[in-house]
Amino acid sequence: MKYIVIGLGNFGSTLSIALTEMGFEVIAVDNDMKKVNEFKERITHTICLDSGDKTAMDTLPLKDSDAVIVAIGEDFGASVLTTAILKQLGAKKIIGRAISDLHQTVIEAIGVEEIIRPEEESAHRLAKRFQIKGVVDSYEISEDYNIVETELPEEYIGKTVQETNFRAEFNLNILTIIRMIKTENIIGQPSLKRKVLGVVTPNTVFQEGDILVIFGNNKDIKRCLSSD
Repeated sequence: MKYIVIGLGNFGSTLSIALTEMGFEVIAVDNDMKKVNEFKERITHTICLDSGDKTAMDTLPLKDSDAVIVAIGEDFGASVLTTAILKQLGAKKIIGRAISDLHQTVIEAIGVEEIIRPEEESAHRLAKRFQIKGVVDSYEISEDYNIVETELPEEYIGKTVQETNFRAEFNLNILTIIRMIKTENIIGQPSLKRKVLGVVTPNTVFQEGDILVIFGNNKDIKRCLSSD
């Protein structure tokens, strides 16, 4: 898959690097040559280009890319202009980043259907961590349902999924388990790496330090995590 990311600020550069590490082809664009050079070793392709220049933007493989992500946030005018140019040039899919309600309204009016607000989403996820004891991370499915990563309750260590009777007791599904595996970094120093165990079975044994990825109603999640 191929993605074009416009803007190499904190969000755009982090996203571009992550997509590259996942094995996708990424073309990251910014009008600041310093940023382009800074990330050229970590992103598939980096290009210095003015996204407000329609002729320059037309040189990008817009119609061959699975999505173009406008990661510009702080410069409202540049974000809107870039988005409008992408629509004019017939980009197959545009994902816009908004930093305010007005910003979102404007790019929605241009015709962008998928809009992300990473700062707001991160704030909500952090708030959920503070709200429910033991939550490591969360993803909101709807107002009432969440997928959360939570620390394994101590009383479950050494037990199997079946022995805990987790689903019957709390009405929650364990989607998978994240286990911290001891490994070595590139210079030979010991470190911990997250390993997703995949689909759990009734015979899967919980270990100390495991992180459960669970799905369910918010009330049931709170009940489960406050039971200890």
